[in-house]
Parts: sequence; C-alpha cells; structure tokens
Amino acid sequence: MVGGPLRTREGTLTFFTGIRNTTTANYCLVRKLVYLSLGSNVGDREANLRKAISRLAAIGSVQKISSFYETEPVEFVAQPWFLNCAVALETEKMPKQLLSAILQIEQEMGRRRESKKGPRTIDIDILLFGSSVIDIKDLTIPHPAMHQRRFVLEPLVEIAPEQRHPIFKRTLRELRDALPAGQSVRRTGFPQSAGQ
Repeated sequence: MVGGPLRTREGTLTFFTGIRNTTTANYCLVRKLVYLSLGSNVGDREANLRKAISRLAAIGSVQKISSFYETEPVEFVAQPWFLNCAVALETEKMPKQLLSAILQIEQEMGRRRESKKGPRTIDIDILLFGSSVIDIKDLTIPHPAMHQRRFVLEPLVEIAPEQRHPIFKRTLRELRDALPAGQSVRRTGFPQSAGQ
C-alpha cells in the first residue's frame, strides 16, 4: 500500500491506495441541507428555541425556520406542553459530526437525560440529512418516528412541504396529511426569519 497526502481545510490527511502511484487532491467539502426538529418544555420555551437556533449557526447556515407550535406531549404525557419548530440547516458536517455538535449544544443549554421522553430544556433531532439513509450506532436518519408525529410534521411541512422522505418516497405534506386525528398542535406565531 502506498500513502498519499490529501489536503483539507484542516490540514493534511494520509490515505492509502492499492496502486503504486499516489495522488494529491484538493478536498472540497460538500454542503448538505439538513432538517432538524427542536422542542422545549422547561423554563422559557421560546427563549430556549431561539438560543438553540442561534447556536446552530455555529455549525452551519440556518436557511429556514418554521413558526413555533405548541404541542401536547406524546407517550410520556405527565409533563408540560412543548414548544416546537423545524429548522433547515445547510452544513458541511458529516452525520456523526453533526450529531456530536447537536449533543454539545443540548448539554451546554442544560439538557439532562434523566428520563427517556421526559421534560427537557432543549431537544434537537436530526430528521433528514439530504436524501441520505443512515443506520449506524446511535444514529438513524431519517428519524425513525418522524412520519408518525404531528408535532414534527406540522412545522416541517411549513418550511419544506414538497421534500420527499427518502424511504417512503412521499412528500412531507403527504405524510402529514396521512396522520390520524389526534395530537394537538397549534401554531403560536408567524414564521421566524433565519436572521433571528
């Protein structure tokens, strides 16, 4: 095996090829459009969402932000109602890097994972990562329950109604419209600008 340098924005990596000649290439980072779901039901929920959105700007470019929606809890219902929104984020990060950055934002904002589905200062889920389908330890994309959750689909449809689910091959609007009646989701304001 022969090693060759690969120049990146962060330095030089060595890679190996099965041939004798090595090549040097300029590495171009690819930006992906990622859709996220944000939720909060502890403290000042709106301030928590706005703070999380501003922190997301450090890991990518916020392209769109939905309105904020007040939603009833699902599964573990003995807790305060949530405030949710969806965000379209353009990022150069790979999926695991993005997950790591999101978990750091949650931790810095006081998220404690004391009970599954319990109250939280902030919750940020990766819903879609371009058209990728990813199933690795600790990360499944598309989010495996997104198509069943009105609190996810209502805000998401507001900013990307014609985006297709990469597994079901249906638009987000079609997935939302196929949901059974039930969970209460109420828009609390007009769409937020990406600059806020």
